Amino acid sequence: MEFRSVLTIIFDTDCLMCSAWVRFILRHERKPSARFVSAWSEQGIALASQHKLTPQNLDETYLVVIEGRPLIKSDATFAIFRTLNAPWRWATALRFVPRSFRDWFYDQMAKNRYRWFGQQDQCFVPPDGQQARFVLGPPRSAALPDHR
Repeated sequence: MEFRSVLTIIFDTDCLMCSAWVRFILRHERKPSARFVSAWSEQGIALASQHKLTPQNLDETYLVVIEGRPLIKSDATFAIFRTLNAPWRWATALRFVPRSFRDWFYDQMAKNRYRWFGQQDQCFVPPDGQQARFVLGPPRSAALPDHR
């Protein structure tokens, strides 16, 4: 059975910050409709490729596909915020900040996420009752040979 979702989030399941972000989304989403895909799974890599991203790109950003439209970096984050309950969705008001600055900030977080927050091979475990919304795969070390 294929899971149908308006919002698909392809994220680094080895990153503790990324995993915490997904848990935050699960706690605060208005309607449980998002689908979550490991960036290192076959499906995650295929979705990235379909939207002209490589596995190395997924090491620098997560990918959000909303109604077939790919979004990365801060635009992806704002798409997720729009699906959350108040007061979290109000963060979309920050879209007035120029994208170049928002993405610079995003890039700094992405570049330092393992150092600042930690990493474990396949650290993400879906919460009870949510497993059908997730596509998991091998750890990052199996998908990217230049593992840090």
